[in-house]
Amino acid sequence: MKTNKLLSGAAFLGALMSAQTAFAQDQITVGYFLEWPMPFEYAKATGMYDEALGMTVNWVSFDAGTAMSAAMASGDVQISVSQGVPPFVVAASAGQNLVAADIAVSYAENDNCVVAEALEIDKDSAMELEGKKVGVPIGTAAHYGFLKQMDHFGVDITTMDIVDMAPADGAAAFAQGSLDMVCGWGGALRRMKEHGNVLLTGPEKEELGILVFDVTSTTADFAAESGDVLTKFLAVTAEANAMWAAGEMKDEMLEVIAKDAGMDIEATAETLATFEFPSVEDQLTEKWMGGGIQEFMLGVAQVFKDAGSIPTSLDSYEGNVDASFLEAVGDM
Repeated sequence: MKTNKLLSGAAFLGALMSAQTAFAQDQITVGYFLEWPMPFEYAKATGMYDEALGMTVNWVSFDAGTAMSAAMASGDVQISVSQGVPPFVVAASAGQNLVAADIAVSYAENDNCVVAEALEIDKDSAMELEGKKVGVPIGTAAHYGFLKQMDHFGVDITTMDIVDMAPADGAAAFAQGSLDMVCGWGGALRRMKEHGNVLLTGPEKEELGILVFDVTSTTADFAAESGDVLTKFLAVTAEANAMWAAGEMKDEMLEVIAKDAGMDIEATAETLATFEFPSVEDQLTEKWMGGGIQEFMLGVAQVFKDAGSIPTSLDSYEGNVDASFLEAVGDM
């Protein structure tokens, strides 16, 4: 099984020093995903962030949350929107001082693994996956879901040929018949489903405790030095989410979001229908920032550690979750 290289020792300290010097107060750089439509993209495209922060917000797209972690460690990116919890946990477990500042989105139906239709394998015959070749973006939410599903079905992953592949690459290989199973999210997942079937639906995964949600993340240094910027950023995101939830501007927002996400209107609407964007009030409850995600992170770390995907985990991830900036948004 391939694993991602993680920062450690002198390299990690050097990255932190670079992060401290790279940030210029007149601009920030924010990471996000293409083909991952969310209300914040309306605010992104219409300049709401620049206006509220009083600075230029540069945006850079990624194909996996692990790349977001590396970019934040190097100082190239200050904030990442919708980083998956598993890649966040992988980086934190390796010593990167990341902070989860809010819940960006919950999406059990939009992150999954797909089995090639020619195999005719479903949840009743999942054991037949042993020995098969699987494309998985290692260290991501899709990887976590894959491990949990295989554990549920009793499939021995040591018998499988697991290849580390970004979702878009995995979808292309799957379409060519090079993989027996592939895991991913968003537009890539839709393309995967054209050639196969999922083993478990979103609700079925949630019943097993396989939650799928993303956070808005940053480094502890940026949070400490530019907390006001982070708070204003989260406030704009919350405003965009509220605008979407209200419904009056949905058609206008949908068109802008689709264009920014690099998708057509129909696909954007279908994807957004599978997303949930918790309000600030909901995020501050025990289910989320009030203790739920800290406990969930501990469980994710244990799954990765047991699978040999990470060498060690933290005793607690309490220090990697900071609700104070979201609380400040609620007080605005």
